[in-house]
Order: sequence, then structure tokens, then C-alpha cells
Amino acid sequence: MKYKDYYEVLALERGASQDDIKRSYRKLARKYHPDVSKEANAEERFKELGEAYEVLKDPEKRAAYDRMGSEWRNGQEFQPPPNWDEGFEFRGSGGGSGASDEAGAQADFHSFFEQMFGGGGARDPQGRHGAQAQHRAFDLRGEDHHAKVLIDLEDAYRGAQRSLSLQMPVVDAQGHVTLETRTLDVAIPKGIRAGQHLRLAGQGGPGSTPDNAGDLYLEVGFREHPRFRVDGRDVSIELPVAPWEAALGAQVTVPIVDGSVEMTVPAGSAGGRRLRLRGKGIPASPPGDLYVILNLVLPPADGDAVKAAYDTLRRASGFDPRAHFHGSSS
Repeated sequence: MKYKDYYEVLALERGASQDDIKRSYRKLARKYHPDVSKEANAEERFKELGEAYEVLKDPEKRAAYDRMGSEWRNGQEFQPPPNWDEGFEFRGSGGGSGASDEAGAQADFHSFFEQMFGGGGARDPQGRHGAQAQHRAFDLRGEDHHAKVLIDLEDAYRGAQRSLSLQMPVVDAQGHVTLETRTLDVAIPKGIRAGQHLRLAGQGGPGSTPDNAGDLYLEVGFREHPRFRVDGRDVSIELPVAPWEAALGAQVTVPIVDGSVEMTVPAGSAGGRRLRLRGKGIPASPPGDLYVILNLVLPPADGDAVKAAYDTLRRASGFDPRAHFHGSSS
């Protein structure tokens, strides 16, 4: 995906107000309208202006755009930073803040924002589309909000009570988009998986009465763990093993998220072998599994005795690691 500097397209500084964005767009749209412009690239420029305006006129899309950083330049290969949308609260249908990486990889830059906020189309200030906006006076219930939050893997094993901070875009009195922060106490249930949602009743947009407030949906993700990797309910870990443990077999202690277990390394194991410990993944019904990936670690030949041992092994085994490496060219 190529990065597009929407501020540059509209000839604006990043600190421009919402009124500045509207004025600049109207001025440039008149200049490059294909029906009146004599510029050779008028149609292309007019389309770029519309795309930039569609994002920057919307406080939520603009705030999301700004969160991805200002160091990018037009035409650069671009991938949204990992978890750039953590704690970003927005209104609407919740098209998938957690799908940002996938959207960034598969869609063009403009479509990224449409997927992020659940589809295109003009919204009224309460986030409703088309004819629905005409009946907003009769819609008593507040709008649902959505956000992505990151938790520790340990919280999914044990459950936890956490204070989570969310930031939501608002327009201040000067017409600038700012981020308003709020902190919520959230119960993390044991066994929750990445991609699942926590519903906080009444924590969304205000309704006509406090009882009619919308809900807040928190999409859960895991922070990167220094030791474990997660795939759905399953968890994996790389375990260092010595050559003699892999060759002869051994009983080893394996750390798990919630303690440790004893495991048998079968004799004749090779580096990269995956061993499964049933039920040691994320607690669920049924629970996930823990996959232990053997990482063969060679002792350094940093002494005469170790060097002699390596030489003895070489002579005794006659092992050729490249016996099947060189294939026939015919």
C-alpha cells in the first residue's frame, strides 16, 4: 500500500482546523473540477482532493490517520504500525479496528479507513447513514462505541481486573481535532482469546436518558510476549535443548504461562520438532494446547576438552549434514 499525504494534497499544515480543511477543499475543488479546469491532470487531482477530504473532514478518520505518524511521504510503501489503534475509541458500526493490519496489506489507502470504520457513506454526527439520519430524533438509544485494547497473555489464563485508558477524537472550540482520554475499570474473563469482544453496557454514546446509553465494545488483543506466541487458543514456545538431550532423550522442565511442567524429549529428536502438551494452552472449553518447539543449541568449542569431544564425535558418527543437500542438476 502506498502512503498518501492528505494534508499535502489539500495544501494544509497538520494543525489545520476543520474549517480550514473545508475552505481549502472547496477552493481546490473549484480549481480542478473536470468540467471547468484546463489543467491536464484535473480529473486525477479532483479525485485525490475528494479522497483526502473524505478522511480529513471526519474527526475520527482524521485522528486515526494522524495516529499512524507524520514521518511518511507520498508514494512510500506503507504499513500501519503494529497496534497503532490500541485504545482508540470510535463510534459507528465497528467495522474492525483489529482488522487494520489485514486491511493495510490488502486494500488501497482510502479503503483502509472505510474498513476501519465499517464502510463508506456519509454519516451524520451520530454515525447513522442515509435515510436513517432523518429519523435520528426518534432514535432514543445512544450509539455503540468500539475500541481495541491489549492485555497480557497471563490475564487470559487467570482473569484480571484492569484499568484501561481510551482516547476518543473530539473537536474543540477552535475547530481542532483533539483526543479526549477516559479510564475504565474492566474485568478480563479467564479464557478470553484475541479477537473476542468485551461488552460494557451503557459506556457508549449518551441516549435520551441514562438508561438508553449505547454500549462500548472492546476488541481484545494480546501484547507481544517475550517468550510465548499465540494462535487462537493454542500457545507455542521455543525450548533450547542440548545435542545430547535431543539425541539421547531427556526429561526437561518447560515453562508455561501459569507455572512449569515436566516433559519428555524423545530420543532422536531434531531441531524444530514440535511437541504438544494437551490442555496447556489458553483455558477454554475445550482448552488450547501448548506446542514446544525444540531449538537445538550447540555448546561452544571454547576449550581443548570440548574440541576433542567434538572431534571424537565426528570420527565416531561419520555424520555428513549435507549428504542430501546437493541434488542432481539433471
